[in-house]
Amino acid sequence: MKSTTPASALNSNEGYKEACDYIKSKVRSIPDWPIEGVIFRDITTLLLDPPAFKQICTIFYDRYVNEKIDKIVGLDARGFLFGSVLAYKLGIGMIPIRKNGKLPYHTISESYTLEYGEEIIEIHEDALQKGERVVIIDDLMATGGTISAAANLVEKLGGDIFECSFVLELPDLNGREKLGRRKVFSIVEFEGE
Repeated sequence: MKSTTPASALNSNEGYKEACDYIKSKVRSIPDWPIEGVIFRDITTLLLDPPAFKQICTIFYDRYVNEKIDKIVGLDARGFLFGSVLAYKLGIGMIPIRKNGKLPYHTISESYTLEYGEEIIEIHEDALQKGERVVIIDDLMATGGTISAAANLVEKLGGDIFECSFVLELPDLNGREKLGRRKVFSIVEFEGE
């Protein structure tokens, strides 16, 4: 089923809600993956659906087009998908934050705990200039470990975080708490599901 909400209709409250409902309906939920008790929210179905992908990109663009944003920071790996499109549409640079050992130049790193393990992420030490205003973007916020570590990396380099943005958020896992006073935006929430 194709969405009936053209990108231009997203500026109205009704069009925005319809787009969010459509996006949420396209997310595939996979129980007990990668471990028992976890419901994995699979966004590959959003990428396969051109109207859903376009609506997500339009929502992000509309949110930041009138803000003074210097760089988009995309998280490995699905944050790259949305971050690259947003950076391109805004005409600004995109900075990748990658898993340990994936960036070729001098890096700084930060460790964090996932709901099912531990991880280390890195950023190039010269990726940001002090005071540059950034949006950090990823596909999903669950416990907040990844985004909190990413925010710490950006701030260590002197970046000013305008907002942390997500396609999906799982509010029951309290990820926002790890971000403290940093601003958070998510398009769709899966609460109590």
